[in-house]
Amino acid sequence: MTRHGGHRSPLRPIGVLLLQLFINGLQLGAIYALTAVGFALIFGSTKVFHVAHGAAFTLAGYLFWWSITALKWHWTAGIVLAILAVVAFGMFMERWIYRPIQRHEGAFFTVFIASFGTQIMVQNLVGMVFGRGFETVTVELSRAVEIAPGLFVAPIAGVAIVVAAALFTGLHFFLARTQAGTGLRALADNPDLVRIFGLEPTRLAQVAFALGSALVVPAAALTAVSQGINPGIGAHIMLISLAATIVGGIGSLKGAACGGMLLGLAESLAVWKLDPQWSEAVTFIILFVFIIFRPAGFLGRAVGSK
Repeated sequence: MTRHGGHRSPLRPIGVLLLQLFINGLQLGAIYALTAVGFALIFGSTKVFHVAHGAAFTLAGYLFWWSITALKWHWTAGIVLAILAVVAFGMFMERWIYRPIQRHEGAFFTVFIASFGTQIMVQNLVGMVFGRGFETVTVELSRAVEIAPGLFVAPIAGVAIVVAAALFTGLHFFLARTQAGTGLRALADNPDLVRIFGLEPTRLAQVAFALGSALVVPAAALTAVSQGINPGIGAHIMLISLAATIVGGIGSLKGAACGGMLLGLAESLAVWKLDPQWSEAVTFIILFVFIIFRPAGFLGRAVGSK
């Protein structure tokens, strides 16, 4: 838009920039929300501090990238491969790492160390196999188009939002309308009640790890397409998932989703005033503010998906 003999209005560039950053923030927030809900589902159901959730993200992203770029598979086959791998990874961690540790005293801290060690191991293995640089998947949907003067949007942004909304709707239906979902919501608080309803807590824990791990796959694939991945991305994703869970309210899946969206928007909009290398610091500023002034998160201490 121009005014007064072709001079550009000073408000127009700022408005376009903020709108651009807002759209980018929605895309990033959808990715953060998916990973945060997966972590919150596992922690809320089993009380396991699954730091290796970030490792599942790394595995999913690299398997998706490798299947498309090296094996020349269709992206749907890459998604299926990543889902199978991370679900098996999550269930393996629960059955063969966390469950034996939980039989002993001091289990919470020991589980944390084991999970953190797994995260580091996976990060280094991926780096050894695939290299330590950034890798991306190029698809038509990742190419930005100018939808207004100075405003560029890639279709993948809309895909990220729609996919996140659809998965959250499906997860809510599963938790609210199925026997297994009801059992997951009750698992952390009253395992004996779960047994009364004919459900086995150990099997429900496996379901929680399978679902929570599967939720990182679309987030990892979207990240590989839109931003690129490297072996160390899992640690960042884990920190974001933990921050979003605390900000939204520990125990609330809706809170984790909202927390992820908030952090994604904040990180993107921070570029308006800060250098890009400082944008991630905004996430932890928000986290510290919530810890000090509202430690229960903005949705309080909900249970399950409430």
